[in-house]
Amino acid sequence: MAKIFYVEDDLNLSIVVKDCLITAGHEVQHFDKGDEAIEGFVKDKFDMCILDVMLPNIDGFQIAKHVRSLDQKIPIIFISARIQMEDKLEGLGIGGDDYIFKPFSIDELLLKVKIFFRRRAAYVEEATTTIQPIRFGHFVFDRTNLLLSSPTETVRLTQRESDLLKYFIENPNKLLRREDMLVALWGQDDYFLGRSMDVFISRVRKYLQSDATIQIQNIPRVGFKFICAI
Repeated sequence: MAKIFYVEDDLNLSIVVKDCLITAGHEVQHFDKGDEAIEGFVKDKFDMCILDVMLPNIDGFQIAKHVRSLDQKIPIIFISARIQMEDKLEGLGIGGDDYIFKPFSIDELLLKVKIFFRRRAAYVEEATTTIQPIRFGHFVFDRTNLLLSSPTETVRLTQRESDLLKYFIENPNKLLRREDMLVALWGQDDYFLGRSMDVFISRVRKYLQSDATIQIQNIPRVGFKFICAI
C-alpha cells in the first residue's frame, strides 16, 4: 500500500479517482485547494503526487514546484484539461514525471500508478545492496541518491532523468529505438509519451554537455545513440 497526495477541485471526479485508488490498495489524502494542499504536504509523508493543474487559487504547477523543493524523488503525475503541448512541456520541465489529459481513462491512471510503484519496489530492492557509483567520461553517477557529479558541479536528477541516464549508460554506442525506450522506461509506446521523453533527453543532454566525448545523437525517425567510452 502506498500513500498518495491527490489534489483535485472537481468533486465528482475526485470521488471516482479516490475510490478507484483505494480499491487498488492505496491510501489517499485528497485536497481541493492549492494552499491547503501545500500545507498538508509539509505535514505528512507521501509516496506519490497526483495533481490537477487548474485550481482556484494556487495551481498544480505551483504546488509541484513546492513539492520538488522538498522532495526530488517523489513521482508527480499531472492531470489537466489544458491539452496544449506547451502546458505539458511546462509541467515536465517543472519536474513532473507524467501528464495526463482530461478526460482520461481511470484504467490509464491506475496503470501509470502501478508502473511507478513497480519501479519503486525495484529501487527499494536495489537499496538493500551496495550500488557503486558509475563513472563515465568525467562524470560520476550516484543512482542511489540521484546525483550526477562533474569536476565543476553536482546536479540532483529527477527519478525520470536518472532512469533515462541509467538506460543510456547500460546501452552505450548502439542504436536505441524510440519504441523500445518508451516501453522500457514508460511502460508503453505512445506519441505523447514520446514527446515527454524528448524533453527529458534534452535535459540529460544539457547536464552532459561539459564533456565533449559524450553525445546523445538523434537518429531521425528511428531513435538515439549514446556515444560514450564506458
